Amino acid sequence: MRISVVVLTMGNRPVELKKAVDSALTQKGVEVEIVLVGNGADIPGSWPETVRVVRLPENVGIPAGRNRGVEASTGDLILFLDDDGYYESTDLGAHLRDRFTADPKLGIVSFRVRDPEGGPGERRHVPRLRAGDPLRSSEVTTFLGGACAVRRAVFDAAGGLPEDFFYAHEETDLAWQALNAGYHIVYDADCVMFHPAVAPTRHAMFYRLNARNRVWLARRNLPWPVAFTYLTVWIGMTVARERKLASLRPWFGGFREGWRKPAGPRRPISWRTVWRMTRLGRPPVI
Repeated sequence: MRISVVVLTMGNRPVELKKAVDSALTQKGVEVEIVLVGNGADIPGSWPETVRVVRLPENVGIPAGRNRGVEASTGDLILFLDDDGYYESTDLGAHLRDRFTADPKLGIVSFRVRDPEGGPGERRHVPRLRAGDPLRSSEVTTFLGGACAVRRAVFDAAGGLPEDFFYAHEETDLAWQALNAGYHIVYDADCVMFHPAVAPTRHAMFYRLNARNRVWLARRNLPWPVAFTYLTVWIGMTVARERKLASLRPWFGGFREGWRKPAGPRRPISWRTVWRMTRLGRPPVI
């Protein structure tokens, strides 16, 4: 099983980028290629022949940038690695190869994210509702976009990541389609990616795109009764969590935008998949 590691960068973290690429190149016992995608930016430095460089003339967003990286790759297994993250273990690739080879219905593995400064980590990095113990592996219903491994056949069958999303929730769109195709997703605590602890709200567009894409996610993937329940729940949760007008104003602006603009092709998951997700502890209403 060949492994491709896709690293998306805006060229503004040259030291971290080199560390990320080196951590992928030093994997033992597996054939690894690196696809380095410059998302609207030049890529500094010189790279070994095993690193394939893709330069995009403009910033096309995270999902489109990663899609271009997958298109340039040849691996049976695709790893997405943030340009400010890195793998400490040199056995990660072999571990993933063995897991995916042993289980043909394993579609996606989500990694455990550790703070290189030794901090406690963030709850959102454990993709399940009961996130209290990051050392516990389990089957899940979504995954972390920058710390994961995806079977190429699953990625292709789902049509890749939804490019119009630009940022936020694109991995959940892929995850729900993978589950609907009969694959399963695992959070594997033995697969570790180190990444600085940063809040997603640091991005100025976070609240707008978070809300817009959540509406698109529901419109594209959920049976209508579930979609309306899902969005109602998230309105209530957002108001309860945020409370500040400076956050709620762009969020509700994005929510309205999600209904006004096309969401892309509608591919509702089956009620059987809804029930399966419910049994896994995360029904698609939260």
